[in-house]
Amino acid sequence: MNTQLTRRHFLGTSATAVIVAGMKAQGTVVGASNRLRVCVIGLNGRGGAHMKEFTALGKDVHVAALCDVDSNVLARGAKTVEAAQGSAPRLFRDMREVFASKEIDAVSIATPNHWHSLASIWACQAGKDVYVEKPMSHNIWEGRQVVAAAEKYSRIVQHGTQSRSNTTLIRDMKLIHDGFIGKIVESRGYVYKNGNRGSIGHGAPGAVPANLDWNLWQGPAAEQAFLAKTGKPAKSQPGLWVHYDWHYNWEYGNGEIGNQGVHQMDIACWGHNRGLPISVHSAGGRFGLDDAGQTPNTQSTTFSYADGSILTFQVRNLGSFQEMDGGDCGNSFFGTKGLYVVGKGFFSYKQGKASEREAIPVPGDSGKPAKESPFGRFVGAVRSRKASDMPMSVLDAHIGCAHCHLGNIAFRLGRSLAFDPKTERFKDEAANRYLSRDYRKGFEVPRLAGPVIAKA
Repeated sequence: MNTQLTRRHFLGTSATAVIVAGMKAQGTVVGASNRLRVCVIGLNGRGGAHMKEFTALGKDVHVAALCDVDSNVLARGAKTVEAAQGSAPRLFRDMREVFASKEIDAVSIATPNHWHSLASIWACQAGKDVYVEKPMSHNIWEGRQVVAAAEKYSRIVQHGTQSRSNTTLIRDMKLIHDGFIGKIVESRGYVYKNGNRGSIGHGAPGAVPANLDWNLWQGPAAEQAFLAKTGKPAKSQPGLWVHYDWHYNWEYGNGEIGNQGVHQMDIACWGHNRGLPISVHSAGGRFGLDDAGQTPNTQSTTFSYADGSILTFQVRNLGSFQEMDGGDCGNSFFGTKGLYVVGKGFFSYKQGKASEREAIPVPGDSGKPAKESPFGRFVGAVRSRKASDMPMSVLDAHIGCAHCHLGNIAFRLGRSLAFDPKTERFKDEAANRYLSRDYRKGFEVPRLAGPVIAKA
């Protein structure tokens, strides 16, 4: 049997039927110069950071290729990479050609959310290791498929939430898990960002720009007409949803809780350390904006767990600076013996103003440790083939993302929902339809774990 996945085979085979028997299932073979050859897929926003981070890692890492469905964005990215590393990358429009290439060892994925899981699974099936932006999934079911793919194909899959590479947080989370402030009874996360969170305006069916492959951009999402921008405000972008405001369309994004919020949600889940919840309630709305956005800009969500503890999460894009613990995003943890505020430290409980709280010194603290590069840790894990060298497991990534999805499902249905963390299903069949989605033909997320789920 031919042991290589050819370009013709990959491009001519549906996502759910790609054969895997001959794929590179053990280890990653780097180029002749021992450089790890990376392709960045999706170059706007976080994709720009991916290019910068990988080219900064030195000669042992080579950005060998770039992929984007917008030829203008692709051309700009090529100039950026060539200037940074002194050699031009190969350019692709269709990521399936990247996965079929023998010249690529690993991919980093910075596409819109609706592509994250399918691209990650295709990459695993093709023997590539994966750095995937947050959130790892667009819905709960497909996140579980990424976990299964990483295990089945022995791939390194690292999630793009950077906080788990912060050595201060690593130290403090271990203290929390060891009971330094007692049992954690409530974890709190919040996102109060309002920059770039104003009205996105409206849209109307229009001509697809010549530089954009709208079919590939939509990928697994439901087929929709391309919408051009109409009225004010008129951002400098090709269409209503392209290239950033897709965050606020349920077909492509997960709202602010799955945009910035997934970072703070991951920290909350990390410290709370209870896995998935048994119930969720979420309420709010999209206030103060006249636009086509579908997702809430004000959202309050509460998760409860089998032991009675809770995790609360707030999104408020209108701004609420007077009540913040510090900064426009943050986390706090409340234990039976004290509390912890990310970025400020441990404190004992004391009546009075926050400035009067008594700080609890950290045992053996020798100063503020530095933050490690998540991209450097990814490269290290790819070379060692040890998942433990990543900042977090792919299962931990799934759990954090699933919390975001659970909150959104409860918000969309407008009621509290009971959830079974073992089966990852609701007791409410209407809610179960939001666990997955209908995928367009040729862009189906393959089922590697769990049941087939009826779609909303």
